[in-house]
Amino acid sequence: MAVTYAREWDLSDLYNGLDDPRLQQDLRALQDQASAFRQQYRGRVGELTPAAVRTAIQTLEYLWERVGYCYAYPSLIFAADTRNTPARQVLDQVMQTATEIENQVLFFSLELQQLPAERLAALQEAAALVPYAHYLERVRLGQPYQLPEAVEQTRNQDSLTGRQAFIQLRSVHQGALTYRPVTTPEGTTATLEAELGALLFHADGDTRYQAYTSIREQLAAHNLLYGYILNTVAQDHRLENQMRGHASTLAKQLLVDEVPEGVFWSIMRGTETRYDLFQRYYQRKGEALGRKIRTCDVLAPWPSQQPVDTQIDYDRGIDLLLAALGQFSETYRSRSEQFFQRRWVDAQMRPGKQGGAFCSYIHGKNSYLLLSYADNYNSLFTLAHEMGHGLHFAWIGEAQTYFNSNPPMVLAEVASVFNELLLLDYLLAQASDQPDLQRVLLVRLIEDQLSLIFRQSTISRLELAIHERAVQGSFDQEFVNKTWTELYQQLCGSAVEVLPEHGVDWARVGHIFFKPYYCYQYTASSVVSLACYQQYRQQGQAFIPGYLQLLAAGGSQEQMGALRQYVGVDLTQPETIARALDTVAGLIDRLEASL
Repeated sequence: MAVTYAREWDLSDLYNGLDDPRLQQDLRALQDQASAFRQQYRGRVGELTPAAVRTAIQTLEYLWERVGYCYAYPSLIFAADTRNTPARQVLDQVMQTATEIENQVLFFSLELQQLPAERLAALQEAAALVPYAHYLERVRLGQPYQLPEAVEQTRNQDSLTGRQAFIQLRSVHQGALTYRPVTTPEGTTATLEAELGALLFHADGDTRYQAYTSIREQLAAHNLLYGYILNTVAQDHRLENQMRGHASTLAKQLLVDEVPEGVFWSIMRGTETRYDLFQRYYQRKGEALGRKIRTCDVLAPWPSQQPVDTQIDYDRGIDLLLAALGQFSETYRSRSEQFFQRRWVDAQMRPGKQGGAFCSYIHGKNSYLLLSYADNYNSLFTLAHEMGHGLHFAWIGEAQTYFNSNPPMVLAEVASVFNELLLLDYLLAQASDQPDLQRVLLVRLIEDQLSLIFRQSTISRLELAIHERAVQGSFDQEFVNKTWTELYQQLCGSAVEVLPEHGVDWARVGHIFFKPYYCYQYTASSVVSLACYQQYRQQGQAFIPGYLQLLAAGGSQEQMGALRQYVGVDLTQPETIARALDTVAGLIDRLEASL
């Protein structure tokens, strides 16, 4: 008997409603606990024994874990419907309280950083603090960039009405947008952003163009606003860099994300030298379609001898995903099934829903996944991607305490891309007697990798230009439009027509607003995932223990060393990047041979 899965999540593991009295009670209790922590430890951190430092750290972990519960509930409700005013109001209150708590306890890391180097080194080596060695190393590395406590407190408070407020404004504004309806030749009408995005996979070129321009008409109408927000965010980063002594926004983010600068530039140079792969693929696709590919056509289906059914309803998609994960590990499958059984997934399309997809992890509880499932393969792979994050955090949750639970960004994306590869292999095997469907799936993998490797690194090239320009002074939306168009044209060459509407497309990329230089890490993670998957195909079950150890490591150790230790991948070597690009070239060879 077929199982029917709910498309809306159940957040009752957190609270029973925005008016649940426990939420306000918890916020008040956490404020009291933060005040008590300050009274107990402020001015005394240098006197504490290693055992006492460990107790203090564990107290902070308990505090922040429960702040996470309070924050997660309204933020998840708001993400599911950004028009929900009560959710936004409660979220604002929680963020205000969290900032007050942070200001109460930030002295602890500041006092640790003020310890003499030999004293901090002794703490790192103490047996009682072995589980927190990496946490203390992060404290040490941040030492040169910390400000006095009063300044840090002001900085935190100002963020609520400064940079963070502008980031929130973009989310609220985009959630309130309405789009020109697009009706397909089949007679269905799309009005929501997710529905219009799904039409980019439609076989009819005019339908794709209309869906593409419907979204970008709204971005163009509000181009000045989004440019103003991005400039404000970039200028705030510039001012913070000056205050703290960071050489640049890039340097600041590389420090936070534990990525050596050489790895960043190897990725940027390595991808730029292989634009030919992107252009070769889309040149070939244009030939198959009988017209030059436009930016609205990059996801268009390839022509096939027989019609291919690419409709995958939600229930069937879940069953396929669970079966694919079960072939890798039965434990992997059973843990994935919990997400649907316990309703930790919100896949329903609705007006006002936050665009894109995410996995929100609440340490001590579980993860919640958000996406807008459009009953197609693209949505299924998005579900697999976010489930990869959820599984990653499931292993972290069993192995790590709060301060060790947040994996650096490159590691954070490995399990998600790996999950997509597991799903693809399973679907290809299921379609062994359907060459046209196999081609559809192979195309999906190629286009996904081209996006992760080339589009995402191009977004980071835009950020380089934005933050370099911010150092010189303010910029406007025209600067961003022009720069984005030029960079995308360099990537596309003569293979893809960059439509004029594409100039405003950057406003859809949330990461450039709320997490600078995140996007190249998708490229890095794709490289690592391809390397891991090649090893899995070669080693079989013998690969799995090391891979699961990598996931369980979370943020407990330096990520480049963890990759070498557990799965034998060295991202500091340019050859690793080159091999991943060669793998993509091989996929294109395979596709061309099937035509």
